[in-house]
Amino acid sequence: MSVIELGESVPALTPHATSVSLPKWSDNIGYEEGQERVLSKMVTGYPRFFIHKLIAAFAEDIVKKVGTPGEQAMLFPSTRTARRCVDFMHSRDPSISTDKIHVVDLVLDVSRTDSEMLKKISPAISAVIYPKDLFPLAKQYWQHSGDGVQSRRAEFCHGLFQEGILVEKSVLQPLSNGFQKGPRRYQKGSVDKTPPKAHQNGSDVVKTRNDSSLNGSAENRESSQFLEERFGRNLDVSFVDNAKSAIRRRIAGSLMGEVDLSATPGPDMGSNRRGVADISESDVYLYPCGMNSIFNAHRMMLEARGPMKSISFGFPYVDTLKILEKFGPGCVFYGNGESEDLDDLESRLESGERFLALFCEFPGNPMLKCPDLQRIRKLADKYDFGVVVDETIGNFINVHVLPYADVVVSSLTKIFSGECNVMGGSTILNPRGRYYQSLKKVAEVEYEDNCWAEDAIFLERNSRHFVSRIERINENADLICDILRAHPLVQDVYYPKYNPSRQFYDACRTPNGGYGGLLSFTFKKMEQAIAFYDRLETAKGPSLGTNFTLVSPYVILAHFLELDWAAQFGVPGDLIRISVGLEDAEDLTSRFAIALKAAEETTK
Repeated sequence: MSVIELGESVPALTPHATSVSLPKWSDNIGYEEGQERVLSKMVTGYPRFFIHKLIAAFAEDIVKKVGTPGEQAMLFPSTRTARRCVDFMHSRDPSISTDKIHVVDLVLDVSRTDSEMLKKISPAISAVIYPKDLFPLAKQYWQHSGDGVQSRRAEFCHGLFQEGILVEKSVLQPLSNGFQKGPRRYQKGSVDKTPPKAHQNGSDVVKTRNDSSLNGSAENRESSQFLEERFGRNLDVSFVDNAKSAIRRRIAGSLMGEVDLSATPGPDMGSNRRGVADISESDVYLYPCGMNSIFNAHRMMLEARGPMKSISFGFPYVDTLKILEKFGPGCVFYGNGESEDLDDLESRLESGERFLALFCEFPGNPMLKCPDLQRIRKLADKYDFGVVVDETIGNFINVHVLPYADVVVSSLTKIFSGECNVMGGSTILNPRGRYYQSLKKVAEVEYEDNCWAEDAIFLERNSRHFVSRIERINENADLICDILRAHPLVQDVYYPKYNPSRQFYDACRTPNGGYGGLLSFTFKKMEQAIAFYDRLETAKGPSLGTNFTLVSPYVILAHFLELDWAAQFGVPGDLIRISVGLEDAEDLTSRFAIALKAAEETTK
């Protein structure tokens, strides 16, 4: 494959891609330093760090219509998520006047459409409007919480807003003489056999049958065409409900492979594929992204158990720690995640300290270390605290973590989807957990399904063969790991199979489970790492769990302003992280051999 150009989406020409190409080591540094050379070429970026241009365009139009000069807008999928952003901004800076920030709710004007599907899907946007100088504060909430609107929803709703179908809730227009049909892909029985146009800067225009236009993308057409061509019908909102049910069942372990979305789902019988009896799809909650599932798991715990500090155990994904530090009473951070840290925690517990929950990843990112879940579970049972495990990297085909957790969270954006073109997250409540009933009661009141319909369709489709994909990726990762471990210039390789914490991984490993598709490594010298990275012909950018191999100098991207802080927990700044894909093994090893040769050239 040819290396994707700097700033282009990964995958290339994918309007709603969840990664961006940073093909040279210097590009990653340039991005973090804000160099114009890099930023000017960014077509997109990782969705919680880079506000998608389709979202930014919609926000700008909203401010033009309902704001004032000098203001900006941050977009959310619901009133409650928007108001949480406002509350966060005031909590971080109490000096902000309450009249400086306001929320505008945009809802469907049902008098202007005869589309029953559009009415049922009920598109809505809530905009937090604030002075431009408060953008960094609003962006903090967007990034940490994952509550922000997704790009497909923003693109779709922007079209409705331009047509006057999506209006301010407080000024709904009176019934008009003529109905607007709404976007054709939400009209039952309509068929469009118009072939896709060529990409125009990642997006183009989709015409509806009544000649109204929406800013659309190739993928938007693909969503309807896929259903039309594969199933012989257009996108029906009833499929969205069934798609979400199929996704929840896959996550619960009771559904593998394909399902007919046009058929009514049968009874959910539960499954032991999760290692816990009686789990059903009603115990699975879907969120717009993985970080949002973590954010809401923390919120649910606080609501169910009251305000107490949490425990962040092991080197965490950056925003998980920020959530625990900035929302609620704070946390105790054990960045090494070693047995000695559990000794210290046990001493605190014995002395009377009480905690809300322990949050950990299994395995951790990027060092692939695994916490001792068996010991953590025993401590939790004895001293009454929750256990929240992020299984994104391990995934339940390889490991069973639910028996040791009260809550399991995951980013469905990663290996569950694999296509790198849709965001999603999930939370599972363990029906055998101590706090199950109290968490369910909180969920009944607090849970909002903010997963956009088109995203659900993509996610369901992408996840149909995730079992076989994981098996292939396990094999490829094992192969790449062995190649790196055998190379004389490679200093260390971090992979669950070879880490000192392997015993903790194996204690949770399923009978046929592998060691996952993520690994990290370091060279003996920085210049070797740079030469390898620059020469490697794979996709290079943020994210992981893709069907194609994706590589990044992860610590530079995640911790550029705190490299010394990361280093004190054994996380080196020159580390290279590899998310191994589905490529042919011979082709993949050839690419790595060529890149390793480039590293060798630096020693001559």
